[in-house]
Amino acid sequence: MDIIFILLVGLCAGWLSGQIMKGSSFGLVNNLIVGVIGAALGGVLLPLIGLHPYGLIGKLISATLGSLLLLAILKKFGRAP
Repeated sequence: MDIIFILLVGLCAGWLSGQIMKGSSFGLVNNLIVGVIGAALGGVLLPLIGLHPYGLIGKLISATLGSLLLLAILKKFGRAP
């Protein structure tokens, strides 16, 4: 059940990060993929700097931050996922 929750949060975070980074997104499907990967990235990186997300909103913020970071990196190197 946790994997389904992570996927749903990642999908929402991918959509949200695509809306935030208008003009630098890679399309809806790729943003959703980036969101799922970004959810994992945010879940790993934020605890390393001392931030521990709790609850749905915390996990969504964490996943969105990870997705934004991943979109920014992909934009810098100029290729879609």
